[in-house]
Amino acid sequence: MTLPKSEQPQGCIFCIAAASSDRRETLTIHRSANAIVMLNRYPYTNGHLMVAPVAHQARLFESTDGALRALIRLTAEAQRILSDVYRPDGFNVGMNFGSAAGAGVADHYHMHVVPRWSGDTNFMSVTSRTRLVPEELEKTFDKLTPLFAQLPETFDA
Repeated sequence: MTLPKSEQPQGCIFCIAAASSDRRETLTIHRSANAIVMLNRYPYTNGHLMVAPVAHQARLFESTDGALRALIRLTAEAQRILSDVYRPDGFNVGMNFGSAAGAGVADHYHMHVVPRWSGDTNFMSVTSRTRLVPEELEKTFDKLTPLFAQLPETFDA
């Protein structure tokens, strides 16, 4: 069940992004009727994206078919665009549901799309809570936004 906007948590980054007209401030690089694509403010690698439904929902089974189609289509397009721009050797694509599973935003599900390169390491996050990402978020935003702007506004059909 989708919560009415008046009942959605005030601190939900995905609800704030879906409602905001300031896409740069919220790091929202694409919005369709049912899903949004955002840069991760605390990325594991360059180009780390999150794809989330517009509706505030905690589980996949709560979503409409249109939202699920939009989520998967935008995840696929994100992978394609990131492949063209960053030329990664692979990807991690996944979701965590609930705090116990590691979800940072437990009540609004989202997909992570993380480009990976042979030889990259993430041990810094584990050992010292530090991440090494050479590209500034503003540059990533400017690089990816025009490519996502070429996508249709909705993938609901």
